[in-house]
Amino acid sequence: MLATAASAQTITIAALGDSLTQGYGLPQEEGFVPTLREWLAAHDADVDLINAGVSGDTTAGGLSRVDWTLTPEVDAMIVALGGNDVLRGIDPETSRINLDGILARAEEAGVEVLLVGISTPGNYGAEYRDAFDSIYTGLSEEYDTLLVPDFLGALARMGDRRAAMADFMQGDGIHPNAAGVDRIVAEIGPEVLKLIDRAR
Repeated sequence: MLATAASAQTITIAALGDSLTQGYGLPQEEGFVPTLREWLAAHDADVDLINAGVSGDTTAGGLSRVDWTLTPEVDAMIVALGGNDVLRGIDPETSRINLDGILARAEEAGVEVLLVGISTPGNYGAEYRDAFDSIYTGLSEEYDTLLVPDFLGALARMGDRRAAMADFMQGDGIHPNAAGVDRIVAEIGPEVLKLIDRAR
């Protein structure tokens, strides 16, 4: 009976994302989800965190997977998609529609969401960047989700970009190394605690 009561308090969170969520280029235990799991445990959060990150996934891929990610036991979801859309130059409106579909599915399932955006480079011009960046704030307001504007924000805000790239990023310049993941989790972790509170 006690075990049943304890398990009833456990919040199950699915982390729906791409290679940043999946932990590309790192030993499994050093990826985003295992590191976040440890951080949450250290903050006395009773959480079952599911890694639903797929390397290379776009917002379209996330939309195609969301229905089977939202199993009955899932109470909340972290949605961190969009980086591969930008790398491929996908129309921001297409990405917005896909993310809207994901959030709509979560709303229908009664699942709380933490939406995590990305920092859009200026490769395609300021208009593209502004259109893409606005997706996350707009959808977060529309669906009343929690929001982290930039997955890599903890690294992007460091004053010395060259040092940040050398110390906290893998050689590809796209994915964080283990030290970078630690910094990212330290920033995103408090928002996940808020997500847990919402899901209870």
